[in-house]
Amino acid sequence: MAGKGDAIMTYQEALEQISSQAKFGIKPGLERIIKLLDKMGNPQNRLKFVHVAGTNGKGSTCALLSSVLTAAGYKTGLYISPYILEFRERMQICGQMIPKEELAALTEELLPLIQEMEQDGDALTEFEFITALAMEWFARSKCDVVVLEVGLGGRFDATNIIGTPLVSVIMSISLDHTGILGDTVEKIAFEKAGIIKEGGDTVVFSRQDYGAMQVLREAAQQRNNSFCVAEPEEMEQVESDLLGTRFVYRGTQMHMPLIGEHQVLNAATVLAALDVLRKKGFELPLQAVAQGFAQVSFPARLELLSKHPVFLLDGAHNPNGVQALAAALRQYLSGKRITAIMGMLADKDSHASIGYLNGLLDQVYTLTPDNPRAMQAEEFAALWREMGVSAKAAQSPRQAVELALAHAGSDGAVIVCGSLYLAAEIRPVAIEILKGMAPSA
Repeated sequence: MAGKGDAIMTYQEALEQISSQAKFGIKPGLERIIKLLDKMGNPQNRLKFVHVAGTNGKGSTCALLSSVLTAAGYKTGLYISPYILEFRERMQICGQMIPKEELAALTEELLPLIQEMEQDGDALTEFEFITALAMEWFARSKCDVVVLEVGLGGRFDATNIIGTPLVSVIMSISLDHTGILGDTVEKIAFEKAGIIKEGGDTVVFSRQDYGAMQVLREAAQQRNNSFCVAEPEEMEQVESDLLGTRFVYRGTQMHMPLIGEHQVLNAATVLAALDVLRKKGFELPLQAVAQGFAQVSFPARLELLSKHPVFLLDGAHNPNGVQALAAALRQYLSGKRITAIMGMLADKDSHASIGYLNGLLDQVYTLTPDNPRAMQAEEFAALWREMGVSAKAAQSPRQAVELALAHAGSDGAVIVCGSLYLAAEIRPVAIEILKGMAPSA
């Protein structure tokens, strides 16, 4: 593709153009993205990748990997979805989001190719468009390595147009997106295993369903991959509280501002992937690992917005994620009165999810997440009431936060969960309201 021109398109226009592709929905398959990247000169072929798939834990793992590689001095691209606060979070280099003017210029440059494909009957989805933009930006920026998060599944995901990555990382697998990926963990594992490429190296999260692990192991064997199950045995003296997790690894003290037992297992997976990268010539001293872990920033993953009252924001949105959240609530908030603000998408298994939280919550305020697939707040509140939990539908994020804080009192706790879309809506409102209250330090 040609070099950068002067952007006439504004950032806002670029966002509108990108989101206009959403009307083409989710269309698994690589034909369209292959065709587009070919027209662009295949920028992905100029890059090296760490490819990360899984139902839960992908985001935290990508954030940790990117933070460590950046701390070690590598120019590191990061591609994630969905975003929490701002669209540009989806593509970052060394922790910095793509500048607005660069995103606008790239969008304008790609637009003729997108329109040409649409006229040929090959309309790209929103995710394919964003993936192509990211590949071009990372290639032009001459990234040393890109941490690439799968959008959905693996085999037919737009990110899977890359060749053999430096390492394929597969996180916790459970039932989610069953309409697209399959109705058993084995079928879903088969889709995720699509990122395991010939002659590569595969690292997998240790707590997998037996059937899922067998599928991953077989795929790695068939494609001549080394296969590492990332046990946390080298992580010693593990301690965790609301402020984060501390442990000793190979004699070095580490701390990360991520909490919950699942984050210890995610960290173990990251450490195993870093070992693979070391074998491939990456210099990753333990001090850089410690620095990367300490500096990691990841909104809406058991994120502590306030200590008095405790206000936690979490993106848990499927049964597996909510189960991990419930374990964390038992560990950190035992004895506290917990008030929840919740909303879910209608295509998630809400019955199973709320089952894990039943008995932990004193009061629930429901909201309708800002997404066309959202379950209505009143319908969700009714589900809770059927379980014998007091629940009311709130009219707005602001009202939900105010009601929850009033109900929790200064000694209680508020937890926001059920949807990343909901977390994105609540976060700025909660920060503003909490700022206006007594200091929470």
